[in-house]
Amino acid sequence: MSLPTDGHVHTEWSWDTVTGSMIGSCERALELGLPSVAFTEHADLTPWLMPEPIRPLLPDHFRVRLRPDGVLEPPELDVAGYLACVEQCRARFPGLRILSGVELSEPHWHRPRADALLAAHDFDRVLGSVHSLPDGEHHRELTAVSDRPPGELLRAYLGEVLGLAESTADFAVLAHIDYALRSWPGEGPPFVAADFEAEFRAVLRALKASGRALEVNTKVPLPGEVVRWWFEVGGDAVAFGSDAHEPGLVGHGFTDAAALAEACGFRRGRTPHDFWRR
Repeated sequence: MSLPTDGHVHTEWSWDTVTGSMIGSCERALELGLPSVAFTEHADLTPWLMPEPIRPLLPDHFRVRLRPDGVLEPPELDVAGYLACVEQCRARFPGLRILSGVELSEPHWHRPRADALLAAHDFDRVLGSVHSLPDGEHHRELTAVSDRPPGELLRAYLGEVLGLAESTADFAVLAHIDYALRSWPGEGPPFVAADFEAEFRAVLRALKASGRALEVNTKVPLPGEVVRWWFEVGGDAVAFGSDAHEPGLVGHGFTDAAALAEACGFRRGRTPHDFWRR
């Protein structure tokens, strides 16, 4: 089975990775036989409060961005430098279709900034995502929330994702609907998708109404039930994304993800670069 496009890859242009490489990711995509790759660099618009106990545990490239009050403020994406690198890779790898892109974090909370970024640049692929939850006057990134039961955290997260799906923020693909599962503890009760079916379906119905696509993110990977529910609510399209932050993870898990999407009723698009559709 030929693999689909990897529509969610980060490189050295995403502030949160020190292992990313656009050139290396292109080489890996060609090695795997991917038809195309989308470099959707982070535009993280929400500052995060980092609880004091975890601050010393943060990697260096996170700690240097901490303000005295313990808030981490992600830097703006260097769009000019990033797009210049895209053009260099397009020239260097003519056999690979390379899409420019951006992952907007909580764009519905930051409409002026998000809209201005998209108005100034013609990105090929725009992802919308939620990485954080409100915490008083601040927000906390999901993986920094350890004082709430995992089920409660997942429901709160899906509530915020529902707001994103219902919004008119400009993005084409909902990224990692299951992001909160990255914080699900290995000990204790296991995650059971059916326990959260109502919350997932509410997001999926709103996403369907918006005309956007659902990403099958392979980093965790996405529970198969969610893809089936997406088909059952009438979801039109799926995209695939490794969420790779280093070249070796480009296309990771795509054989299984493609088989899952096909088993749920989605089929390849008219070209290898298109979304898969029902």
